[in-house]
Amino acid sequence: MKKYLLICLLFPLFCAAQSKPNIIYIMSDDHDADAISAYGSKLIKTPNIDRIANEGVLFQRAFVGNSICGPARATLLTGQHSHKNGMKDNRTRFDGSQLTMPKLFQQNGYQTVIVGKWHLHTYPTGFDYWKILPGQGLYYQPRLIQMNGDTTTYPGYATEVITNEAIDWLQHKREQSKPFLLLLHHKAPHRYFFPSPKNIEAFKDRTFPEPATLYADTTGRGTAWKLQTMSILHDMKLSSDLKVDPAYLMDIPWLKPDSAEIAYYNSIINRIPVAERQKIKDIYAVRGKILQEQRPQGNALLKLKYQWYMQDYLATAASVDEGVGKLLDYLDNSGLAQNTLIVYTSDQGFYLGQNGWFDKRWMYDVSMRTPLMARWPGHIQPGTKNNTMVQNIDYAPTFLDVAGIDIPSSMQGLSLKTILKDPRARVPRSSLYYHFYEYNADHTVLQHLGVRTDRHKLIYFYTVNEWQLYDLKNDPTEQKNLIADKKYADVLANMKKELLRLRDYYDDHEKAGELQ
Repeated sequence: MKKYLLICLLFPLFCAAQSKPNIIYIMSDDHDADAISAYGSKLIKTPNIDRIANEGVLFQRAFVGNSICGPARATLLTGQHSHKNGMKDNRTRFDGSQLTMPKLFQQNGYQTVIVGKWHLHTYPTGFDYWKILPGQGLYYQPRLIQMNGDTTTYPGYATEVITNEAIDWLQHKREQSKPFLLLLHHKAPHRYFFPSPKNIEAFKDRTFPEPATLYADTTGRGTAWKLQTMSILHDMKLSSDLKVDPAYLMDIPWLKPDSAEIAYYNSIINRIPVAERQKIKDIYAVRGKILQEQRPQGNALLKLKYQWYMQDYLATAASVDEGVGKLLDYLDNSGLAQNTLIVYTSDQGFYLGQNGWFDKRWMYDVSMRTPLMARWPGHIQPGTKNNTMVQNIDYAPTFLDVAGIDIPSSMQGLSLKTILKDPRARVPRSSLYYHFYEYNADHTVLQHLGVRTDRHKLIYFYTVNEWQLYDLKNDPTEQKNLIADKKYADVLANMKKELLRLRDYYDDHEKAGELQ
């Protein structure tokens, strides 16, 4: 400390630069709030992620505007909904020439860095340093593309590699006279859920509570529910998703994997380091033996698949928590913690068996809601819980505002800086807009848009002209569509007006059917 004060006396410009806050944004992939103990999860303990909430603020109602990986990342960069930044689905190439939040940080004296998952089909722009996974990346022996274009394979487990690379930049590569913006993007716990060897062992015998709607009959719930392919029972694969050796399944006709699933199984197993491969295969062999003995179908099979899904998903998430703990320890020990805003979130929520599903995409709260917490010593009151509705279009404006950088008018979100500092403050917004575009791809969820208020949600599946209306107070799991309930006629009329207003406000007038 004395050394730092001496430097400040001799070189005041150095200390002026250091007075600007550093920002570290950690985004996992598909980490649902129900898999974080700070949100009251009964599935897992996440003590390190919880530290951010306990020492800062926990947002209890944070949402996204398009629940899918690539578009959520583009929204982070631009502060815009998908129709404005051009990244509507996972197949589109992000236009890196447009104005982005990291470019504005660069122009204002910040070092900008991204390490980990990128998933935008183009190389990053606006960053002084980057190392990114190609595409979805690999859990074992991941490859990282560097700024010079070289791709290097790293020994070890992806979550640990990404964490270590971020800390290495902080420790050895940053210019200590400059503030920084660091985006640390994990692959985990994205499908296909493959834990580290330590956590495979730790979670292999655990049993988890089943969601109330795991076995729900989803027939008669409209065209979108009929067409979806995100059922744990029917669409989650035993070999590629749950690591069951295909040899155990070949003589069970209704479980027999196809050639593509077998090939994928072999590819992921063969990436495990040889020293650990057989032990991991032996652990997963237990699943194959159970299937051989029980030959389950229907709900009996769903019961098994759900438990195995939870074992793998949560074990994968546990490594993220460990990585967060390692980073927090580094910040504390290096003296960086005091002047650093650190944020933890996911690109969206994720189904953990509700309605018998996995994955995301829907406007229902399970996938529209995302975890969000932040720690900023001296600015955020520890242990704060905020119930304001916020959305991922707000992240870029917030970071700019925190850094004292002007927010461009092109950004559609609102700064949350005021409510970070004052739990009583509110943002001037009473509803959220949502638009999902990617139908003809994974999981076959129909395109839809909608509006969410504190109390109600209206969803319009515009390619089939079907509406859904939910009372979130009386039906928080969104099981009863009230669209034909005459008692809600006034609510429906007002929600349609609000949807039209938001569609105009956000200037979203591309093909979306007729709102009537």
